[in-house]
Amino acid sequence: MAKTDPGWELYRSFLAVMREGSLSGAARTLGLAQPTVGRHVQELESSLGTALFTRGQSGLRPTDAAHTLEPYAQTMAGAATALIRAISEKSFEARTVVRIAASEIIGAEVLPPILTDFRGRHPGIVVELSLSDRTEDLLRREADIAVRMIRPKQGSLVARRAGSVTVGLHAHRRYLYERGQPGNMAQLSQHAMIGFDRETTSIRALQRVGLKLRRDDFAFRTDSHLAQLAAIRAGFGIGLCQTAIARRDPDVIRVLPDNFGFNLEIWIAMHEDLRATLPIRTLFAHLAAALSDYARTKRRGER
Repeated sequence: MAKTDPGWELYRSFLAVMREGSLSGAARTLGLAQPTVGRHVQELESSLGTALFTRGQSGLRPTDAAHTLEPYAQTMAGAATALIRAISEKSFEARTVVRIAASEIIGAEVLPPILTDFRGRHPGIVVELSLSDRTEDLLRREADIAVRMIRPKQGSLVARRAGSVTVGLHAHRRYLYERGQPGNMAQLSQHAMIGFDRETTSIRALQRVGLKLRRDDFAFRTDSHLAQLAAIRAGFGIGLCQTAIARRDPDVIRVLPDNFGFNLEIWIAMHEDLRATLPIRTLFAHLAAALSDYARTKRRGER
């Protein structure tokens, strides 16, 4: 049992240290002085009567007690965030902030016009967009809404399938004029292929859908999907691209459309506790409708 009732600021500093692994990193993210964060941790340890961190060569290491405490502190953080948003949602004129997590391609190529339309309807809502192919943890409030290309498996989430997009091999018209069109999958080995660098899971996933290439087969290697798309547009070689995105540029041509292609589902997810937060719920519905339109457009004009 805690000796005293610790204030929320102590738990907030504790969570920041858990996330950053050091007092200095936690201080930077919170905008506090390092001694203040250290004092908060000491006060929380004193109140709880147990050590939460031990010092090691790589920084502060959480104890078993810290790992036990973390999910409860995360719940407190979520409640504090929900409280602020519940108050600010009284008026859409307030600068309510909604954070979206999306993959690089969806975030950079698909969402900007969708969010521009949303901004015209709800100018009081500030949108933060996190571009990452890492699955953001909605349960830890790293994002309010996530647009994912796989079905979310975490519990306590509200998820909606918006449709699916086709991914195929593409190249710039200039490259194909200079090097010629491959006649079959085997002839891809004679071309400059654009693919992944270190993400062996991505390479294995491509092998499962019929693209039997290894890392050494790629002439352009990057784990950034945006960089791969840029290389296709620059005429470097043949790479993967969503057909709906490729169709925007008449010089980007699909390669071997009858031999290779696969579908990716689009899912929108948020934590179930945020359903009552009007700005988040409104943006969630807008994304679901707009991304469904994006998926249907792909089917109407498929080459």
